[in-house]
Amino acid sequence: MPGKDTPPGECPQCWQHAHDRRAHRHLRPREDCPQCVEHLRNGCPYIVPKQKTRRR
Repeated sequence: MPGKDTPPGECPQCWQHAHDRRAHRHLRPREDCPQCVEHLRNGCPYIVPKQKTRRR
């Protein structure tokens, strides 16, 4: 599913499902997305890299 690049520190699946309408268009009205429900129950399966901080 093409879309914007995931920013550092964000889960790629969570980001795409939150910002790309195509992720949920196959669902009926008021139907839950199985991938999102699994994320809510089990947490994010990705090791998310944090953005490097710059020190002056």
